[in-house]
Amino acid sequence: MIDFINTFLILLFIIIQVSIFFSWIYFLIYTIKSLREVPKLSVFTSCRNIVFPKVSIILPARNEEQDIEKCLDSLLNQDYSSYEIVAINDSSSDRTKEIIQKYSTMNTKVIFINAEKKPEGWTGKNWACYQGYIKSAGQLFLFTDADTTHSSSAISLAVNHLLSKELDALTAIPKILANDFWTKITLPILWTLSVSRYSALKANDPKTKVGYFFGSFFIITKKAYEAVGSHKAVKEEIVEDGALGKKVKEQGFKLRVVNGEDHIHAVWTRNSSTLWHGLRRLMIPLYKREKIKAFMMVVATFFLLIYSLIVLPVFLITNVLDEKDVTMTISNSALDLILLFLTVMSILLLIITNVLQLKYTVFQNSLYSLSFPLAGSFVFIAFLSSIISSGKKDVIKWRGRRYSIYKNKI
Repeated sequence: MIDFINTFLILLFIIIQVSIFFSWIYFLIYTIKSLREVPKLSVFTSCRNIVFPKVSIILPARNEEQDIEKCLDSLLNQDYSSYEIVAINDSSSDRTKEIIQKYSTMNTKVIFINAEKKPEGWTGKNWACYQGYIKSAGQLFLFTDADTTHSSSAISLAVNHLLSKELDALTAIPKILANDFWTKITLPILWTLSVSRYSALKANDPKTKVGYFFGSFFIITKKAYEAVGSHKAVKEEIVEDGALGKKVKEQGFKLRVVNGEDHIHAVWTRNSSTLWHGLRRLMIPLYKREKIKAFMMVVATFFLLIYSLIVLPVFLITNVLDEKDVTMTISNSALDLILLFLTVMSILLLIITNVLQLKYTVFQNSLYSLSFPLAGSFVFIAFLSSIISSGKKDVIKWRGRRYSIYKNKI
């Protein structure tokens, strides 16, 4: 009876490990495929003999005194001829307002807006973007963040790409500046896990409904933006860029995701605290909409990132203790070897995928891949705690504001 139970458990572990093994094969293949096939911002068929439309750069800023000057300097250094910068102070408590005002007096391209009081039911950034839209005069809207910098050709490349491909919207994957240890080790894993659902290749496929924007850089025609309802249509969304891009794709507009790491650099998190709340900002709204899917994501995160690391030492310790057990059958020994092989290979595939993401997506030292146990644990605990605490008041902290999943508030 004991032998039967042991065999059954080993078979169960093997089935689980087979699923993990093939999942990491899929992630590795899709990572390589994405690196090869996702188009680049700098590659386009140049449009000639046309008048390029005016671009309104809509720049919301809340407590961004640390980065906004670099952002404005990069935007004022563009080689595109016709554009304006509509910079919105979103209830900042630092020097952000004064910095924008200074730039607006120095250069007429910068239009300063002090956002009106946020109405009930709006999140702060959505309201600031909407205020910028109202004051904009362009035929194309380029939304960007105050902690983003742009190469001098970023706008001209984006407009050329948009027009040459006859797109309604284009968003660029930025080079994310990982300045702290925790961001460096977790970002590759998050990037890999997002492939399964939010791959740029899927977003660029007109047959799918996958669509999203990167808030650091997306450009959209005025016609498409107004047709989907502007930021007013996603006024309660905490992850507003993803929600707006989804609406654009679902309503049949042509959207394209491109690699823009050579031209756009963005800061996502500045330390472990903002990383923690950034992960909660992603998971809690998902749990609000789709509880089963969010729960399955937490379970999948555990098995993909942590399970093999638990099984391997337990397996080795158990086999050392059973070394002198003469009742162990040959068949059990073979099953043990299969389990060991699958577990080790799953971990190796995880590390290889991590190395590729670090080298070609996050642009960090490949040695950070060895920290995947810490990274996996951090992501899993952040996701799990998000679900556990999702019903609490003001559960999300982001950009100096607190949000509830039931009612947004400052």
